[in-house]
Amino acid sequence: MSPVPGQVKRRYDASGRREAAEANRRAILEAARELFTARGYAATTMNDIAERSGVALDTVYAAVGRKPALFLELVETALSGTDRAVPARQRGYVQAIRAEPDAGRKLEIYAQAIGEIHSRLAPLLRVAQTATHPEVREVWQDIAHRRAVNMRELAQDLVDTGQVRPGIDVDEIADVVWATNSPEFYCLLVEDRGWPAERFTAWLADTWRRLLIV
Repeated sequence: MSPVPGQVKRRYDASGRREAAEANRRAILEAARELFTARGYAATTMNDIAERSGVALDTVYAAVGRKPALFLELVETALSGTDRAVPARQRGYVQAIRAEPDAGRKLEIYAQAIGEIHSRLAPLLRVAQTATHPEVREVWQDIAHRRAVNMRELAQDLVDTGQVRPGIDVDEIADVVWATNSPEFYCLLVEDRGWPAERFTAWLADTWRRLLIV
């Protein structure tokens, strides 16, 4: 059909629908985070999450997926500090580390980032530790493996500065940082032993410098 002369054809504006979908997704993630940490993974149903977030169950599945995918999304957003998963190399602190020429300062930047990340990630670690579901263990194992891969990149970056202690190779640096930057280690000192998060961050940077840097 030809347009009526003088009539302007309207373009469909999907921005409102996208904003509503994003608002629903944020509400779903927040509801899931609250329920998982309060009740545990097994005791939280997808219906519970839908009810808490104020959306239909079908909307939960469409926005995030099934329960394992939802838990993974919570972990990813805790790692990135945003409401979306962000690849490690695209995160601001990683780019700052790569741009910094001094090895000690690189480690300070990373320690600060680890403190901020684990303050978000620690409650989810407690969920994972009490969950018996294989899919939850797989999520946590995958995160640990990714950390190990990323630590080799950091270790090589430190070695390239020429400021690493003699006799320490990339593998040892990567393993030391991987072990001490884990959410489990953070929880031992901050949650179990009551260290303030600021003390943990300062101690971590200082310990890495003492162990690794000339």
